[in-house]
Amino acid sequence: MDYKDEIANELAANTIVVYGKGTKTAPRCGFTLETIEFFNHFGYPFEVIDVLENMPKREALSAMTDWPTLPKVFIKGKFYGDTDILGPMAESGELQTTLEEAFGAPAARKETIDLRQ
Repeated sequence: MDYKDEIANELAANTIVVYGKGTKTAPRCGFTLETIEFFNHFGYPFEVIDVLENMPKREALSAMTDWPTLPKVFIKGKFYGDTDILGPMAESGELQTTLEEAFGAPAARKETIDLRQ
């Protein structure tokens, strides 16, 4: 299986996928940790896939998304970028709507996010 097929399978199996450096329980960079903390606020399940040491997969992701850096966030198979894009979406309420539509229901818990702290 090539990396594009592997990525397609991961996106099909998980509503929210974060491709980053490290895992949900052991992030290996500050940006991946920031993204994990960001999604923890919403109360929806999400998967973090470590691609730090898998350069061919990272290159396949970069080619698919035209986004050179990690983390890369997908919601329901659609690429959204990282928290630089998702933060303003959360502040406007657009992200909460996107997540409710993706999961078909409101989250178990909701918090307002203000990233200007």
